[in-house]
Amino acid sequence: MTALATPRRGGSSGLRRGEAAAGWLFTAPVIAILGVFLLVPVLMALWVSVSDWAGRGSPLAGSVSFVGADNYAAVLTDGGLATKDFGTALRNNAWYVVLVVPLQTALALFLAVLVNRAMLRGRGFFRTAYYFPSVTSSVAITVLWMFLFSASGAVNDVLSWFGLNGPNWFNDPRGILHLVLGDSGPAALAQGGMLGVSWWDWLSGPSIAMSAYILMAVFTTSGTFMLLFLAGLQNLGGDVEEAAMMDGANGWQRFWRITLPQLRPTLFTVLTLGLIGCWQVFDQIYAGTRGAPSKTTLTPAYLSYQSAFNNQEWGQGAAIAFILFVIIVVFTLVQRWVLRDRPVSPRRIRAYQVTEKGGAS
Repeated sequence: MTALATPRRGGSSGLRRGEAAAGWLFTAPVIAILGVFLLVPVLMALWVSVSDWAGRGSPLAGSVSFVGADNYAAVLTDGGLATKDFGTALRNNAWYVVLVVPLQTALALFLAVLVNRAMLRGRGFFRTAYYFPSVTSSVAITVLWMFLFSASGAVNDVLSWFGLNGPNWFNDPRGILHLVLGDSGPAALAQGGMLGVSWWDWLSGPSIAMSAYILMAVFTTSGTFMLLFLAGLQNLGGDVEEAAMMDGANGWQRFWRITLPQLRPTLFTVLTLGLIGCWQVFDQIYAGTRGAPSKTTLTPAYLSYQSAFNNQEWGQGAAIAFILFVIIVVFTLVQRWVLRDRPVSPRRIRAYQVTEKGGAS
Protein backbone atom coordinates (compact mmCIF):
# COMPACT_ATOMS: atom_id res chain seq x y z
CA MET A 1 0.00 0.00 0.00
CA THR A 2 2.84 2.39 0.81
CA ALA A 3 4.61 1.63 -2.46
CA LEU A 4 1.45 2.43 -4.43
CA ALA A 5 0.75 5.71 -2.59
CA THR A 6 4.04 7.40 -3.41
CA PRO A 7 3.68 7.41 -7.22
CA ARG A 8 0.11 8.66 -6.93
CA ARG A 9 1.21 11.72 -4.94
CA GLY A 10 4.00 12.41 -7.38
CA GLY A 11 1.64 12.05 -10.32
CA SER A 12 -0.91 14.42 -8.81
CA SER A 13 1.71 17.07 -8.10
CA GLY A 14 2.98 16.73 -11.66
CA LEU A 15 -0.58 17.13 -12.92
CA ARG A 16 -1.00 20.30 -10.86
CA ARG A 17 2.25 21.67 -12.27
CA GLY A 18 0.97 20.93 -15.76
CA GLU A 19 -2.32 22.69 -15.03
CA ALA A 20 -0.47 25.71 -13.67
CA ALA A 21 1.73 25.84 -16.77
CA ALA A 22 -1.34 25.56 -19.01
CA GLY A 23 -3.05 28.32 -17.03
CA TRP A 24 -0.08 30.66 -17.45
CA LEU A 25 0.07 29.78 -21.15
CA PHE A 26 -3.57 30.67 -21.74
CA THR A 27 -3.40 33.89 -19.71
CA ALA A 28 -0.08 35.02 -21.21
CA PRO A 29 -1.70 36.92 -24.13
CA VAL A 30 -3.96 38.88 -21.78
CA ILE A 31 -1.06 39.60 -19.43
CA ALA A 32 1.03 40.80 -22.37
CA ILE A 33 -1.79 43.05 -23.63
CA LEU A 34 -2.35 44.53 -20.17
CA GLY A 35 1.36 45.06 -19.75
CA VAL A 36 1.73 46.87 -23.09
CA PHE A 37 -1.44 48.95 -22.98
CA LEU A 38 -1.85 49.49 -19.20
CA LEU A 39 1.29 48.98 -17.17
CA VAL A 40 3.74 50.61 -19.60
CA PRO A 41 1.62 53.78 -20.08
CA VAL A 42 1.16 54.08 -16.31
CA LEU A 43 4.91 53.83 -15.75
CA MET A 44 5.57 56.37 -18.50
CA ALA A 45 2.99 58.75 -16.98
CA LEU A 46 4.70 58.32 -13.61
CA TRP A 47 7.99 59.29 -15.23
CA VAL A 48 6.38 62.32 -16.86
CA SER A 49 5.10 63.45 -13.44
CA VAL A 50 8.68 63.60 -12.09
CA SER A 51 10.33 65.00 -15.22
CA ASP A 52 10.37 68.23 -17.23
CA TRP A 53 9.02 66.71 -20.44
CA ALA A 54 7.52 69.48 -22.60
CA GLY A 55 5.29 67.28 -24.77
CA ARG A 56 7.64 67.11 -27.76
CA GLY A 57 9.46 63.94 -28.70
CA SER A 58 9.76 60.92 -26.48
CA PRO A 59 9.51 61.25 -22.67
CA LEU A 60 12.45 58.84 -22.50
CA ALA A 61 14.75 61.04 -24.62
CA GLY A 62 18.05 62.13 -23.17
CA SER A 63 17.01 65.78 -23.15
CA VAL A 64 14.27 65.07 -20.59
CA SER A 65 15.52 65.66 -17.05
CA PHE A 66 14.42 64.30 -13.69
CA VAL A 67 12.95 67.06 -11.51
CA GLY A 68 11.79 64.97 -8.56
CA ALA A 69 8.70 66.22 -6.76
CA ASP A 70 8.71 69.70 -8.34
CA ASN A 71 5.51 69.06 -10.31
CA TYR A 72 3.77 67.73 -7.21
CA ALA A 73 5.01 70.71 -5.18
CA ALA A 74 3.66 73.14 -7.79
CA VAL A 75 0.22 71.59 -7.35
CA LEU A 76 0.23 71.04 -3.59
CA THR A 77 2.53 73.45 -1.77
CA ASP A 78 3.78 76.35 -3.90
CA GLY A 79 0.69 78.45 -3.31
CA GLY A 80 0.50 79.74 -6.87
CA LEU A 81 -2.26 79.59 -9.43
CA ALA A 82 -1.71 75.85 -9.99
CA THR A 83 -2.21 75.17 -6.28
CA LYS A 84 -5.34 77.33 -6.08
CA ASP A 85 -6.81 75.71 -9.20
CA PHE A 86 -6.19 72.26 -7.75
CA GLY A 87 -7.73 73.26 -4.42
CA THR A 88 -10.76 74.67 -6.22
CA ALA A 89 -11.12 71.52 -8.32
CA LEU A 90 -10.74 69.33 -5.24
CA ARG A 91 -13.37 71.37 -3.39
CA ASN A 92 -15.82 71.09 -6.28
CA ASN A 93 -15.27 67.36 -6.71
CA ALA A 94 -15.48 66.67 -2.96
CA TRP A 95 -18.97 68.18 -2.78
CA TYR A 96 -19.87 66.26 -5.94
CA VAL A 97 -18.83 62.98 -4.30
CA VAL A 98 -20.48 63.78 -0.96
CA LEU A 99 -23.84 64.36 -2.63
CA VAL A 100 -23.85 62.02 -5.64
CA VAL A 101 -22.66 58.79 -3.99
CA PRO A 102 -25.30 58.65 -1.22
CA LEU A 103 -28.12 59.90 -3.46
CA GLN A 104 -27.46 57.51 -6.33
CA THR A 105 -26.98 54.58 -3.95
CA ALA A 106 -30.19 55.26 -2.05
CA LEU A 107 -32.18 55.81 -5.25
CA ALA A 108 -30.75 52.67 -6.87
CA LEU A 109 -31.61 50.56 -3.82
CA PHE A 110 -35.13 52.01 -3.70
CA LEU A 111 -35.71 51.27 -7.38
CA ALA A 112 -34.31 47.75 -7.01
CA VAL A 113 -36.64 46.98 -4.10
CA LEU A 114 -39.53 48.47 -6.08
CA VAL A 115 -39.03 46.45 -9.28
CA ASN A 116 -38.23 43.29 -7.31
CA ARG A 117 -41.74 43.09 -5.91
CA ALA A 118 -43.66 40.17 -7.37
CA MET A 119 -46.95 42.06 -7.32
CA LEU A 120 -45.64 44.85 -9.57
CA ARG A 121 -47.06 44.62 -13.08
CA GLY A 122 -44.81 45.43 -16.00
CA ARG A 123 -41.60 44.89 -14.06
CA GLY A 124 -39.62 44.35 -17.26
CA PHE A 125 -40.76 47.71 -18.63
CA PHE A 126 -39.80 49.59 -15.48
CA ARG A 127 -36.40 47.89 -15.29
CA THR A 128 -35.67 48.90 -18.87
CA ALA A 129 -36.97 52.43 -18.36
CA TYR A 130 -34.88 53.00 -15.23
CA TYR A 131 -31.77 51.55 -16.86
CA PHE A 132 -32.12 53.39 -20.19
CA PRO A 133 -30.37 56.64 -19.11
CA SER A 134 -27.29 54.60 -18.16
CA VAL A 135 -26.78 53.31 -21.70
CA THR A 136 -27.27 56.72 -23.32
CA SER A 137 -24.15 58.63 -24.32
CA SER A 138 -22.96 60.92 -21.55
CA VAL A 139 -22.26 63.63 -24.12
CA ALA A 140 -25.84 63.44 -25.41
CA ILE A 141 -27.20 63.54 -21.86
CA THR A 142 -25.01 66.57 -21.09
CA VAL A 143 -26.26 68.46 -24.14
CA LEU A 144 -29.86 67.61 -23.23
CA TRP A 145 -29.26 68.66 -19.62
CA MET A 146 -27.82 72.01 -20.64
CA PHE A 147 -30.91 72.62 -22.76
CA LEU A 148 -33.29 71.64 -19.96
CA PHE A 149 -31.46 73.72 -17.33
CA SER A 150 -30.92 76.84 -19.42
CA ALA A 151 -32.40 80.14 -18.27
CA SER A 152 -35.44 79.60 -20.51
CA GLY A 153 -35.42 75.82 -20.29
CA ALA A 154 -38.07 73.36 -19.25
CA VAL A 155 -36.88 73.12 -15.63
CA ASN A 156 -37.34 76.84 -15.00
CA ASP A 157 -40.72 76.70 -16.76
CA VAL A 158 -41.86 74.02 -14.33
CA LEU A 159 -40.56 76.04 -11.38
CA SER A 160 -42.51 79.07 -12.61
CA TRP A 161 -45.73 77.07 -12.24
CA PHE A 162 -45.10 77.14 -8.49
CA GLY A 163 -44.20 80.84 -8.44
CA LEU A 164 -40.44 80.22 -8.31
CA ASN A 165 -37.86 82.01 -10.43
CA GLY A 166 -35.29 79.43 -11.47
CA PRO A 167 -31.64 80.45 -11.77
CA ASN A 168 -29.50 80.44 -14.88
CA TRP A 169 -28.21 77.06 -13.80
CA PHE A 170 -25.02 76.49 -15.76
CA ASN A 171 -23.98 80.15 -15.55
CA ASP A 172 -24.50 80.71 -11.81
CA PRO A 173 -21.29 80.33 -9.72
CA ARG A 174 -22.94 80.95 -6.33
CA GLY A 175 -22.48 78.25 -3.72
CA ILE A 176 -25.61 76.64 -2.30
CA LEU A 177 -24.52 77.03 1.32
CA HIS A 178 -23.34 80.57 0.72
CA LEU A 179 -26.86 81.43 -0.46
CA VAL A 180 -28.20 80.09 2.84
CA LEU A 181 -25.50 81.39 5.20
CA GLY A 182 -24.59 84.62 3.44
CA ASP A 183 -21.79 85.75 1.17
CA SER A 184 -19.35 86.74 3.92
CA GLY A 185 -18.38 84.30 6.61
CA PRO A 186 -16.53 84.55 9.94
CA ALA A 187 -13.07 86.11 9.75
CA ALA A 188 -11.43 82.94 11.04
CA LEU A 189 -12.88 80.94 8.15
CA ALA A 190 -12.17 83.64 5.58
CA GLN A 191 -8.47 83.94 6.47
CA GLY A 192 -7.34 80.34 6.93
CA GLY A 193 -7.54 77.71 4.25
CA MET A 194 -5.97 74.82 2.38
CA LEU A 195 -4.50 74.58 -1.13
CA GLY A 196 -5.08 78.28 -1.72
CA VAL A 197 -8.80 78.06 -0.94
CA SER A 198 -10.21 79.60 2.26
CA TRP A 199 -12.16 77.45 4.67
CA TRP A 200 -15.24 79.59 3.95
CA ASP A 201 -14.96 78.69 0.25
CA TRP A 202 -14.49 75.03 1.17
CA LEU A 203 -17.81 75.29 3.01
CA SER A 204 -19.58 77.05 0.13
CA GLY A 205 -21.17 73.84 -1.01
CA PRO A 206 -21.59 72.98 -4.68
CA SER A 207 -22.33 75.86 -6.99
CA ILE A 208 -25.70 76.04 -8.69
CA ALA A 209 -23.97 74.95 -11.89
CA MET A 210 -22.40 71.93 -10.16
CA SER A 211 -25.77 71.10 -8.59
CA ALA A 212 -27.16 70.58 -12.09
CA TYR A 213 -24.31 68.14 -12.78
CA ILE A 214 -25.09 66.36 -9.51
CA LEU A 215 -28.71 65.86 -10.55
CA MET A 216 -27.54 64.58 -13.93
CA ALA A 217 -25.15 62.07 -12.34
CA VAL A 218 -27.86 60.69 -10.07
CA PHE A 219 -30.24 60.44 -13.03
CA THR A 220 -27.81 58.61 -15.31
CA THR A 221 -26.09 56.20 -12.89
CA SER A 222 -28.88 55.00 -10.62
CA GLY A 223 -30.16 52.57 -13.26
CA THR A 224 -26.87 50.69 -13.48
CA PHE A 225 -26.57 50.32 -9.72
CA MET A 226 -30.25 49.34 -9.57
CA LEU A 227 -29.39 46.23 -11.60
CA LEU A 228 -26.58 45.33 -9.19
CA PHE A 229 -28.89 45.66 -6.20
CA LEU A 230 -31.59 43.73 -8.05
CA ALA A 231 -29.20 40.85 -8.68
CA GLY A 232 -28.27 40.87 -4.99
CA LEU A 233 -31.90 40.87 -3.89
CA GLN A 234 -32.77 37.95 -6.15
CA ASN A 235 -29.94 35.89 -4.69
CA LEU A 236 -31.19 36.25 -1.12
CA GLY A 237 -32.97 33.33 0.49
CA GLY A 238 -36.38 33.90 2.01
CA ASP A 239 -35.96 31.66 5.05
CA VAL A 240 -34.58 34.29 7.40
CA GLU A 241 -37.16 36.88 6.36
CA GLU A 242 -39.99 34.39 6.83
CA ALA A 243 -38.67 33.61 10.31
CA ALA A 244 -38.61 37.33 11.10
CA MET A 245 -42.20 37.66 9.90
CA MET A 246 -43.18 34.84 12.24
CA ASP A 247 -41.49 36.75 15.08
CA GLY A 248 -43.59 39.83 14.30
CA ALA A 249 -41.02 42.03 12.53
CA ASN A 250 -42.58 44.67 10.30
CA GLY A 251 -41.43 45.51 6.76
CA TRP A 252 -38.95 48.21 7.77
CA GLN A 253 -37.39 46.04 10.48
CA ARG A 254 -36.99 43.15 8.03
CA PHE A 255 -35.37 45.41 5.45
CA TRP A 256 -33.04 47.20 7.88
CA ARG A 257 -31.95 44.20 9.97
CA ILE A 258 -32.15 41.31 7.49
CA THR A 259 -32.15 42.40 3.85
CA LEU A 260 -29.65 45.25 4.02
CA PRO A 261 -26.96 43.35 6.00
CA GLN A 262 -27.12 40.54 3.43
CA LEU A 263 -26.58 43.11 0.67
CA ARG A 264 -23.28 44.30 2.18
CA PRO A 265 -21.08 42.84 -0.64
CA THR A 266 -23.31 44.46 -3.27
CA LEU A 267 -23.38 47.70 -1.30
CA PHE A 268 -19.58 47.74 -1.17
CA THR A 269 -19.41 47.21 -4.94
CA VAL A 270 -21.93 49.98 -5.65
CA LEU A 271 -20.23 52.45 -3.32
CA THR A 272 -16.79 51.65 -4.71
CA LEU A 273 -17.87 52.05 -8.33
CA GLY A 274 -19.77 55.21 -7.48
CA LEU A 275 -16.81 56.67 -5.61
CA ILE A 276 -14.40 55.96 -8.45
CA GLY A 277 -16.76 57.30 -11.08
CA CYS A 278 -17.45 60.50 -9.14
CA TRP A 279 -13.78 61.30 -8.60
CA GLN A 280 -13.06 60.67 -12.29
CA VAL A 281 -15.85 62.84 -13.71
CA PHE A 282 -14.56 64.40 -16.91
CA ASP A 283 -16.66 63.94 -20.03
CA GLN A 284 -19.69 65.82 -18.67
CA ILE A 285 -17.49 68.78 -17.75
CA TYR A 286 -15.67 68.70 -21.10
CA ALA A 287 -18.89 68.54 -23.10
CA GLY A 288 -20.60 71.14 -20.90
CA THR A 289 -19.16 74.08 -19.04
CA ARG A 290 -15.40 73.19 -19.14
CA GLY A 291 -14.96 74.44 -15.58
CA ALA A 292 -17.08 77.58 -15.93
CA PRO A 293 -18.58 79.62 -14.38
CA SER A 294 -15.67 80.98 -12.31
CA LYS A 295 -14.11 77.50 -12.12
CA THR A 296 -16.98 76.22 -9.93
CA THR A 297 -17.41 73.11 -12.12
CA LEU A 298 -13.68 72.44 -12.43
CA THR A 299 -12.70 68.89 -11.40
CA PRO A 300 -9.27 67.30 -10.88
CA ALA A 301 -9.72 65.03 -13.91
CA TYR A 302 -10.54 67.98 -16.17
CA LEU A 303 -7.79 70.08 -14.58
CA SER A 304 -5.29 67.33 -15.37
CA TYR A 305 -6.37 67.41 -19.01
CA GLN A 306 -6.33 71.20 -19.08
CA SER A 307 -2.86 71.45 -17.53
CA ALA A 308 -1.37 68.94 -19.94
CA PHE A 309 -3.10 69.56 -23.27
CA ASN A 310 -4.07 73.23 -23.02
CA ASN A 311 -1.30 74.73 -20.87
CA GLN A 312 1.42 72.28 -21.98
CA GLU A 313 2.29 71.57 -18.33
CA TRP A 314 2.59 67.86 -18.89
CA GLY A 315 4.36 67.12 -15.63
CA GLN A 316 1.71 68.91 -13.58
CA GLY A 317 -1.08 67.18 -15.48
CA ALA A 318 0.43 63.77 -14.76
CA ALA A 319 1.04 64.73 -11.12
CA ILE A 320 -2.63 65.69 -10.69
CA ALA A 321 -3.66 62.34 -12.18
CA PHE A 322 -1.52 60.39 -9.68
CA ILE A 323 -2.69 62.51 -6.75
CA LEU A 324 -6.25 61.71 -7.83
CA PHE A 325 -5.31 58.02 -7.97
CA VAL A 326 -4.05 58.15 -4.37
CA ILE A 327 -7.24 59.91 -3.24
CA ILE A 328 -9.40 57.20 -4.82
CA VAL A 329 -7.34 54.39 -3.26
CA VAL A 330 -7.49 55.98 0.20
CA PHE A 331 -11.25 56.50 0.08
CA THR A 332 -11.76 52.94 -1.18
CA LEU A 333 -9.70 51.50 1.68
CA VAL A 334 -11.59 53.61 4.22
CA GLN A 335 -14.88 52.44 2.75
CA ARG A 336 -13.71 48.83 2.88
CA TRP A 337 -12.80 49.26 6.54
CA VAL A 338 -16.19 50.79 7.38
CA LEU A 339 -18.12 48.00 5.61
CA ARG A 340 -15.96 45.15 6.90
CA ASP A 341 -17.53 42.12 8.62
CA ARG A 342 -17.43 42.71 12.36
CA PRO A 343 -17.49 39.92 14.95
CA VAL A 344 -20.53 39.66 17.18
CA SER A 345 -19.96 41.62 20.38
CA PRO A 346 -19.80 39.70 23.70
CA ARG A 347 -22.82 41.66 24.92
CA ARG A 348 -24.98 40.34 22.07
CA ILE A 349 -23.62 36.83 22.51
CA ARG A 350 -24.64 36.89 26.19
CA ALA A 351 -28.09 38.18 25.22
CA TYR A 352 -28.55 35.28 22.79
CA GLN A 353 -27.36 32.80 25.40
CA VAL A 354 -29.82 34.16 27.97
CA THR A 355 -32.63 33.91 25.38
CA GLU A 356 -31.74 30.32 24.53
CA LYS A 357 -31.63 29.33 28.19
CA GLY A 358 -34.99 30.97 28.80
CA GLY A 359 -36.51 29.15 25.85
CA ALA A 360 -35.03 25.82 26.93
CA SER A 361 -36.41 26.14 30.41
